[in-house]
Amino acid sequence: MTAPNTWRFLAPPAPSAASRAGGRPTFSVIMAVYQGAATVGEAVGSILAQTCPPAEVIICDDGSTDDLEGALAPYRERILLLRQPNQGQPSALNTAARAARGDFLATLDRDDVFLPRRLEALSTLGAARPDLDLLTTDEYLEVDGEIVGRHSQHMPFPITGQRTAILRAGFLGHPAVRRELFLRSGGFDESFGNFAADVECWTRLILAGAQVGMVDEPLMCYRLHAGGVTANRAAALRGRVRTLEKHAANPDLSPSERVVLEEMLVHNRRRALLAESEAALRGLIDDPRAHLAAVLRDASFTTDERVRAAAALLAPGLARRWVLRRERRTGFSHLERPMDRLASH
Repeated sequence: MTAPNTWRFLAPPAPSAASRAGGRPTFSVIMAVYQGAATVGEAVGSILAQTCPPAEVIICDDGSTDDLEGALAPYRERILLLRQPNQGQPSALNTAARAARGDFLATLDRDDVFLPRRLEALSTLGAARPDLDLLTTDEYLEVDGEIVGRHSQHMPFPITGQRTAILRAGFLGHPAVRRELFLRSGGFDESFGNFAADVECWTRLILAGAQVGMVDEPLMCYRLHAGGVTANRAAALRGRVRTLEKHAANPDLSPSERVVLEEMLVHNRRRALLAESEAALRGLIDDPRAHLAAVLRDASFTTDERVRAAAALLAPGLARRWVLRRERRTGFSHLERPMDRLASH
């Protein structure tokens, strides 16, 4: 583990007015938990074991029906537990954020963990660069207790060109965000659901002028789960399309940024249509014929791709068997990110 005074910071150049270091910011750690009794204890324990303690830990129970109360019982004197009917992760995080008082909001999922110095590292970066509005660290990728890689191997952190980079991909893992900015911007857009609201929020903030810094050290564990191929990937890709569509009318985009946005819209619409078609063929979402017909109508697909979609439209059962055979043979699925494939080997 790197010593605090030798941590390597990656960030855009500091403006001269912000060149002086500031005081150490405080961090509220917020969590949205739904049916997380089996794993939430370890996550909360990792927050409370930080070398730089959080200002507070706020958990919003999003309508759980399991024994979340029992799982949190050992920590009840050290956390604030809020409750609401089930409305989705973005809503629960917004509820927790409105109750927070720290300078920054750091989020943690119920089955991931912070390493002990994560908040210390973020605090050190925030003090060194008070101009930054989003602070993050690298992350370990973990499968069944084994480290299989790092987030930065799949999503390199951009020191410059962050506006263009966020249009190309959601390069941020689990950043801490300046609380006042987050709330002033409207928080997470709850219409984006559980699988895209974070990417939309970071895109919105960066396009509005926020800059991001990273401590180049893996200081949390992001857990990938074997056998996790679900319709969630299709929903995330559709959310990515909606994010780009939402910001297509942004008057602050430069001509070159607008070109990138349009290119990525075409690219992600293709990916979303393919993922939705595969998810429907697998029975994970409804109406495979409608999704295949959407591929058939989309002019961005080649003639061969549209012919295959037409064949699948005529014989969806046969197409489903072909998709499953392809995955068994090659390991490929439109419903996985590249990093998800680490969990299947």
